[in-house]
Amino acid sequence: MKIIVCMKRVPDTESRIRIGDDGVSIDPRAIKFVMEPYGEYALETALRIREAAGGGEVVLVTVGDSISAEQLRSGLAMGADRAILLKGSPGFDGFATASALAAEIGPLGADLVLTGMKATDDDQQQVGPMLAELLSLPCITVATDIQVSAGRVRANREVEGGVEHVEAPTPAVVTVTKADFEPRLPKLQAIMAAKRKPLEEKDAQLGPSRIRLIGLAYPPERPPGRIVGAGADAVPELVRLLRTEAKAL
Repeated sequence: MKIIVCMKRVPDTESRIRIGDDGVSIDPRAIKFVMEPYGEYALETALRIREAAGGGEVVLVTVGDSISAEQLRSGLAMGADRAILLKGSPGFDGFATASALAAEIGPLGADLVLTGMKATDDDQQQVGPMLAELLSLPCITVATDIQVSAGRVRANREVEGGVEHVEAPTPAVVTVTKADFEPRLPKLQAIMAAKRKPLEEKDAQLGPSRIRLIGLAYPPERPPGRIVGAGADAVPELVRLLRTEAKAL
């Protein structure tokens, strides 16, 4: 079984984001970059499927600049067998990224393609379904508890008020959300071994981006809090403000 896992290099969600001097990019200084969290769940899912099958190959793929190799090495340390870095600058055009991934993944003959539900930097949730369409494969989105057997992939999808059970023939594309398990932490021996695993670099077939980022801006500052009174005597005034100013009642 061959499983392809697509991931992206993103700023750590705990990093303090500052806008760059050009107004259209973030200042990378003092920012820690990581493999996007949903991509980590996708990789952990792939490793568990491989273990349940008793063997197979997990290939990690990303579109990014040369420094993205750092996150690929982290994935290799977790247990991926090899990695492919498609060198380019992914923008906000999810179709361009999906096209570059499809051009590489199509000839590999994967049994399953896993992606994160979304990247935590652009929050678009586009690349996985677009990739499935370009590869002419069935697609399951926002999946947890994925199982593969007898040429079928079965997954649970959390929906409002319950869980949806779906299945599709393989090969298929599945986008993964947070599951009931945590991605494994690589041991020192695995980190050292990852340095010797294959990591291939090639130019990404991105094509022109159809989306242009016009500018970035900080959210408006929140107004200071107000004390309207103390105890039960403050309730009428609080209710009045909630009705007339906050429009919450």
